[in-house]
Amino acid sequence: MTVGRPLRRSYTLFAPVYDLAVGRLTRATRRRSIAALDGLTGQKVLLDGVGTGLDIPLLPAGGEVVGIDLTRAMLRRAVARDRGVVLHQGDAMALPYPDGVFDAVIMHLILAVVPDPVRALAEAARVLRPGGRIALVDKFLRPGQRAPLRRLISPLVGQLATHTDVVFERVLARCPGLEVIADDAALAGGWFRHILLEKSIKNK
Repeated sequence: MTVGRPLRRSYTLFAPVYDLAVGRLTRATRRRSIAALDGLTGQKVLLDGVGTGLDIPLLPAGGEVVGIDLTRAMLRRAVARDRGVVLHQGDAMALPYPDGVFDAVIMHLILAVVPDPVRALAEAARVLRPGGRIALVDKFLRPGQRAPLRRLISPLVGQLATHTDVVFERVLARCPGLEVIADDAALAGGWFRHILLEKSIKNK
């Protein structure tokens, strides 16, 4: 499965204004999410859906950081924040990395964007070492949450930017071996959640 052309085109057009629209609004949440990973110095970290690189300045120095994004226009802007980060163009639903090579995976505003969030989360878990952690920030529904407006607009905005009806618990249930360490409201009165996952050490 590949991301549809409308979504790729939208983020190509969005790239020049992405930082202005999203950067200041999400900076504190991104910082808190990264801090929750604890001890990233010296570790190998994947920025899964790196976008324009808003997370790059928030990372501690001294580690090995890899960023991947589908949209070339977003990656061109991430280059300006380089700091030694290795950037690749690729699909979050089919990561071009071996199993278990990363100590941590950061997925900020990507899981609700891709057409198949189950596949994207499973791929992140695959490339994560046992005991490693995944930091998520995105707009997720909770089980049983009605949210009629979010469900109504999701088919349209999902083609252009992001889905608004993803129930995280349903995604997680199809990705065995991941345990929720933290789950907190993040932005917009709980529309967004910060979730920290850990990969079971049994998955060796």
